[in-house]
Amino acid sequence: MDLTQGSEKEKYDRSKKMMLWFGIASLVMGFAGWTSAYIVSSSRKDWIQDIELPSLFYISTGLIIVSSLTYILAKRGVQQNKKQLSTLFLATTLVLGITFVYLQFQGFEQMLGNGYRFTGPTSSIKMSYVFLIAFVHILHVVAGLISLSVVLFNHLKGKYSSEEYLGMTLGATFWHFLGILWVYLILFMTFVK
Repeated sequence: MDLTQGSEKEKYDRSKKMMLWFGIASLVMGFAGWTSAYIVSSSRKDWIQDIELPSLFYISTGLIIVSSLTYILAKRGVQQNKKQLSTLFLATTLVLGITFVYLQFQGFEQMLGNGYRFTGPTSSIKMSYVFLIAFVHILHVVAGLISLSVVLFNHLKGKYSSEEYLGMTLGATFWHFLGILWVYLILFMTFVK
C-alpha cells in the first residue's frame, strides 16, 4: 500500500496510527532496557532471590485484563451504534484503570510494610528495580487514563459513530498495550529470580 495515496483524511488517520506505534515501540525499548538491566543485575552477590511480590500486584493484573475486555466491548458498542452500552463500558474501563493504579500503590505499601525500600540501607537492588519498573508503568497507565478520559468525553459529545471511531481505536490500542506490558512485567518479576 502506498502511504502517499488516499484522501487527506486517510493520510491524517494513517499518520496518527504511525505516531502511536512509534510511541509504543519506544516504550517497548525502554522497558526492555530495564528488564535487561534486572537480568544482568541478578548475578550480583547482593541480589536477593526469595522476595515475593505483593499480592495486590496480582489482583491488579486481573483488573487490567478485565479493563481491556471492557474497552473492547465499548468499541464494539460504538461499531453497533449502541451509545449507552459504549458509555457504560468506557466508564467501567476508567473505574478499573483507576482501581489498578490504587492497588499498585497499595502494593507499594505492602512492600514497605515488609521492610523493602526503594533506596537506603534497608533496600536491595532487586526491590529498587521492582519499585522502578512498577512505578514507571503506573505513570504510563496514568497517561492511558488521561487518553481514556478524552475518549469518554469525545464519546459523550457524539464524536464517534459506527463509521468514525479512530480516536477510540487509538486509545484502545494504547490501553491494550499497557495491559499486555503489565502482564509481561508481572510474569517477568515473578519468574526471573
